[in-house]
Amino acid sequence: MQATRRPTSTTASTTSERGPALRILIVVASLSGNTRELGRHIAARCRAAGHAVHWQDADDLRQAPPLPVDEADLVLLGCWTDNAGRTPSEMKAWVAGIAERGQRPRQVAVFGTGETQWGQEYYCGAVHRLIRYFHSGYPPLEIEQMPHGRRHAAAIDTWTDAVLDHCWSTTDADHRRHHA
Repeated sequence: MQATRRPTSTTASTTSERGPALRILIVVASLSGNTRELGRHIAARCRAAGHAVHWQDADDLRQAPPLPVDEADLVLLGCWTDNAGRTPSEMKAWVAGIAERGQRPRQVAVFGTGETQWGQEYYCGAVHRLIRYFHSGYPPLEIEQMPHGRRHAAAIDTWTDAVLDHCWSTTDADHRRHHA
């Protein structure tokens, strides 16, 4: 039987230079599919970097999370913005569910889609609300409507790489502190 070789990636891998793979949980609330598409791009970038990615749709609360929130090294929340900059009900329910179980993510970064046509003051409001709620120190990733084109792809890749680099350095520092 011939061994199958994995294709060599041209994408820079944070794990080959840094250490073990991160356990990443991506939770997405998407109405029209824009935020889901953005999340898929982020997930692919994380996988290409060698990390273990687990996906959950925020509105599928019947299924147990593929990775418990408090066991993830990084939780990436993706959300669209509802009326007047509000967080949609399915993401609110997901957040309430982890709070009820006493789970608190170690690190959270938030991405989302929005529409400036409803007013700049409401643009990606749910993203900012989630950042405040989780006291996230990561910058948001905001995309107008559907991610498309090279400019968006580059922005998504840059954001994802920065989040992974920061998370790894924080995770590694915690690992060294606890095992020193």
